[in-house]
Amino acid sequence: MKPATAGGPYKVPRQHDNWRSITLAVAMHAVLLLFLWVGVSWQNNEPTEVQAEIWDMKVQDAAPPAPTPEPAPQPEPEPEVVKTPPPAPKVEAPPEPKEDPEIALQRLKKKKLEEEKAEKLEQARLKKEADEKLAKLEAKKKADQKAKEDKEKAEQEEKEKALAAEKEKKKAAAEKLAKEKADKAAREKAFAAEMSRITGNAAKGSTGTAAQSTGGRADGGYAAAIRAKIKSNLVYGEQDDSLSATYVITQLPSGEVIGVRKVKSSGSIAYDNAIENAITKSSPLPKKKDGTVERDLELVFKLKEMH
Repeated sequence: MKPATAGGPYKVPRQHDNWRSITLAVAMHAVLLLFLWVGVSWQNNEPTEVQAEIWDMKVQDAAPPAPTPEPAPQPEPEPEVVKTPPPAPKVEAPPEPKEDPEIALQRLKKKKLEEEKAEKLEQARLKKEADEKLAKLEAKKKADQKAKEDKEKAEQEEKEKALAAEKEKKKAAAEKLAKEKADKAAREKAFAAEMSRITGNAAKGSTGTAAQSTGGRADGGYAAAIRAKIKSNLVYGEQDDSLSATYVITQLPSGEVIGVRKVKSSGSIAYDNAIENAITKSSPLPKKKDGTVERDLELVFKLKEMH
């Protein structure tokens, strides 16, 4: 305690003044805390603890210090409530206008007609495709049939041509044989007539010459003379000295050739034909020196000697 001042005794503070001061301090603290809580809630921040001391200026220095009141518990901030926005009002769709039954019936009829038309078009398209396929098959069938007929016709024509050629060949061979027979008969007839003439002349006692005989004496130059004449009529351009052909020539006493028979071929048809043509062109053939001829004369024609 402080000593009393001059002029008076000590002044002791009253007890109810202390309680009043405490109550006032608590009220001040409560108001301060309220403002702090409002500020924290408004700013959504953690409140800051604030301590304040309030001194009563009327309290004397000698008065004992007031006990420090315990801080009132700070109320926890209430969680912020998120308000869900109210649902949007449901907007009902306007009712569909009712269609006129007559219009609906016309629309259904039109739709049915369109469907029938589309179905007819589809059936027509399918029928057209089927007809085209059938036409192609028919055309192919006809083409195959025609090709087959043409082939058979060509084969038949070839067969007929072959048969005709064979007939012509046989006919030509027959005609050739008949001609050869006729020629042989004519030659034999001519030979017989010539022999009869010669024989008739001899029977009359005439002084015949060597020309009336077909035998005669041997003549070494006779064959050479005949070969020389045949050589002059030979037409053959190839050069092959190995070719050689043998022929028998039948002639009349006059030297006229009435038959040519091939005894040995040269192996070349062209050379054989050339020799035969040359013999025919050389008729009549030369006679012997005594005027006689050999009725059948066999000669060998070597190409190396015919140059």
